[in-house]
Amino acid sequence: MSELYLVTDTDMGCRAGHTVPYIVEEACRAGVRWVQLREKTASTRAFVELAGELKRITQMYGARLIINDRVDVALAVDADGVHVGQDDMPHHLVRKLIGLDKILGLSVNNLTELQEAKGADIDYLGVAAIFPTATKQDTSSLLGLEGLREICRQTRLPTFAIGGINAGNIRDVMRAGATGAAVVSAICGHPSPYEAARELSLLMSE
Repeated sequence: MSELYLVTDTDMGCRAGHTVPYIVEEACRAGVRWVQLREKTASTRAFVELAGELKRITQMYGARLIINDRVDVALAVDADGVHVGQDDMPHHLVRKLIGLDKILGLSVNNLTELQEAKGADIDYLGVAAIFPTATKQDTSSLLGLEGLREICRQTRLPTFAIGGINAGNIRDVMRAGATGAAVVSAICGHPSPYEAARELSLLMSE
C-alpha cells in the first residue's frame, strides 16, 4: 500500500468540476488510505456534515480520516485523528482532548520546529513545504529536497512531505527519505482524481 495522503481543497475541486466527497471516493477507490479534510472557511455545521459524509466513505474503503485543526469536528464524527499546524491548538492539548487511541499529526517547517517536537506524543509529521505551491508564495522558507532529507534523517516518526508534490517530482520526494507524500492540487485539481491517485501511487512504488 502506497503512503499517498490526500489533503482536500473544496475550491480547487470545485474549479475542476468535483465535489469533495467525489474526490475522496475516487482517490480511495484508487488506493489512497490517508485523507485529511481541510476546510478553512466552512461553517461548523457544514464542516461537520461534510466530515460525516467523508467518514462513511473512508470507512467503506478502510482509509483513515484526519481532520485538519478542528478538534471539535473530529470528535463530532469520530474521525480517526487530527492534524495541527504550528499556529493551531498546541499538540499536547489536542492529545488530551482526542485521547490516546486517535492519530495526531503535526506540521513542521524547519529543523527548529522538529527539535521542539522531540518527545511529543504525536504519530506522524507533515513536513512542509517542499516545492513552491499556489498557496505558498514565500519561497524563502521552502525546505526543498535537501531540507526534507535532513528532517527525515533526524526523526524516527513517519514523515509525510507536502507542498507542490506532483507526478513529476514524487519519486524524488520518496528517494529523499519521506514515508509518504501528501498532495492537494495533484488530485483535487485533476480532471480524474482516480487516475491521478493511481498514477501517483504507482510512481511512489517505483
